[in-house]
Amino acid sequence: MSDKKQKKPQKLKARLARGFPDRSSSDIRATDQMMAKIRTVYERFGFEPVETPFIEYTDALGKFLPDSDRPNEGVFSFQDDDDQWLSLRYDLTAPLARHVAENFNDIQLPYRTYRAGWVFRNEKPGPGRFRQFMQFDADIVGAPGVQADAEMCMMMADTMEALGIPRGDYVIRVNNRKVLDGVMEAIGLVGPENAAKRLTVLRAIDKLDKFGAEGVKLLLGAGRWDGEKEGEGDFAPGAGLNEEQVLRLVTSYLGTSFRDGETPSDSMSFGFWKDAVSGSDLGMQGVAELESMAQICRNAGYETDRVKFDPSVVRGLEYYTGPVYEAELLGGIPNEKGQIVQFGSVGGGGRYDGLVSRFMGQPVPATGFSIGVSRLMTALKNLGKLSGEAASGPILVTIMDRDRIGDYAKMAQELRVALNPLDEDGRPLGPTVPVELFQGNPKDFPKQLRYADRRGAPIAIIQGGNEKELGQVIVKDLIEGKRIAETITDNAEWREAKAGEHLVAEAELVSTVKSILEAQAAYGREA
Repeated sequence: MSDKKQKKPQKLKARLARGFPDRSSSDIRATDQMMAKIRTVYERFGFEPVETPFIEYTDALGKFLPDSDRPNEGVFSFQDDDDQWLSLRYDLTAPLARHVAENFNDIQLPYRTYRAGWVFRNEKPGPGRFRQFMQFDADIVGAPGVQADAEMCMMMADTMEALGIPRGDYVIRVNNRKVLDGVMEAIGLVGPENAAKRLTVLRAIDKLDKFGAEGVKLLLGAGRWDGEKEGEGDFAPGAGLNEEQVLRLVTSYLGTSFRDGETPSDSMSFGFWKDAVSGSDLGMQGVAELESMAQICRNAGYETDRVKFDPSVVRGLEYYTGPVYEAELLGGIPNEKGQIVQFGSVGGGGRYDGLVSRFMGQPVPATGFSIGVSRLMTALKNLGKLSGEAASGPILVTIMDRDRIGDYAKMAQELRVALNPLDEDGRPLGPTVPVELFQGNPKDFPKQLRYADRRGAPIAIIQGGNEKELGQVIVKDLIEGKRIAETITDNAEWREAKAGEHLVAEAELVSTVKSILEAQAAYGREA
C-alpha cells in the first residue's frame, strides 16, 4: 500500500460566470410588473408580439456587429456540425430583419411587432455592464414615412408615463442621421479618408451633456485633458478640426444657447440646423423630416417637455438611416447605495431602412426602438415605482402527523383552488394567493411557525390528532398574532389569548381563510 495519503476529491467550486448575473425573485417580479405595463402601451398602438430564437447564423449579423473593426468579435459564436457559424444574438433588431425577410410574403405590411428577450455581448464586463441582459423592442417594418418615427417617439413617451414617470422627469430626445451626415458634408468631412475623423466628431457631440459646449470644442479640436487643469489626468485626442469647422458645429449645429442651459430646439424653428447643413441636400432632407415629426408630435399633444428635438443625440449610427431617438430619465435617482445619480438613457432606436434590405435586394423601410429592461427596472425600483415583492407570502399548511401527509396535501389543494378562481378560459380572476405545504421536519412545530414568519405567511393552518378526531382545524392569523404579541407581556395572558387562533369546523376552513384575508387587506389599507 502506498505511503502517500489518498487525496480527497476536491469539491466543485460554485462560480458565477463573469457578466452573467443571477436574478432574485424581487427582480423577476419587478421586471414582470414593468413589462406588463409596457406591453399594454404597445398593444394600445396596435403592435403584436413575435419571438425569435436566441441563436442566428453569424452572417445574419454581418457588418452590423458592435465593432466594425473586429467583425468576428463582440458576439459569442460557435460552429455546428455542418461547419456553419452560429452566434448568440447581439440585439433583437437583426433577428427581426431576418424574420421579416424570410417570411416576407406572409407578413402584412406595415408589420407592427414587439418582442422581449435576452441578448448577449462578448465584451469585457464591468460595473453595470453585463454580457447577458434583456431588451424590449417595438418596430414598424414597411412604413417609409416619418409619421412612423413620430409615432415611435410618442409611444416611448406614453410608456414612460405608464410606468409612473411624470412629465418633467423624462424626455424623448430626437435627431436624424441625415442631419449628422449633412453636417459632416457641410464642414468637408466626406470620403473614406475622413471616416475616423467623422467618428471622433460624433463621439465628441455625444459628450455634450457630460462636458458642455466648451468641452465639446476641445474634443472637436486638439483634444481634452480630464483633470482640473490642462496637462492633468488622461488626455483624449480630438478630431483635429480647424477653428471654422468647430465654430460651425458648436454655434450653428449645437446652438449657442446650450451655454445658457437651454436647447435651441425649444423654438421648433430648426433654423439653426438649416444653417449648419447649408450646402448639403441630404442634411436639408433630414431637417425637413424632423420638422414633419415635430408637427405631428405637437398636433397630437406631445410638446417639448415630452418629445424634444436635440442635435446632440448621436447613438450608435452603424445601421441607422434617418431619425434617431432615445428616452432619458431626468433628475437624480438613488442607486443601490442610496447615492443620487444621473440615470440618463434607458432606451432608444431609430430608422434602419437598410437592415431588412440586405436579405431582400429591395428597399424595406423600418423603424423601432429598444428598452434596456434591467436598467429601466433598476431605476423604477429605486424610485419606488416597482415593489418587486410578492403581494403576500404563502398560506402555510403545517404538518403535525407525518402519517397524514395526504390529508394535509388535500387541504392545501382545496385552498389553492378556492382562493385562486379562474374564468371559463382558465385565466385568473384576481391576484394569486399562494398556498404552501410545509416540507421540513414535522416533529419541530415551532420551526414550522418560524419558517412561516420568514416567508411572510399571513395564515398558518394547523390540525393535530385531537382536531382531526373532532373534525376541526386551527386557522392561525399570523398578522393578528403579531399585533396581539406587541400588546401582551404576561405569559399567562399570552397563552389565554392564543394569538389570533380560530378553531373552526373543517367545512368552514375556506370561508374562514377568506374572511381573515379580507380583514388583513382592510387593515393594510387603513394602515
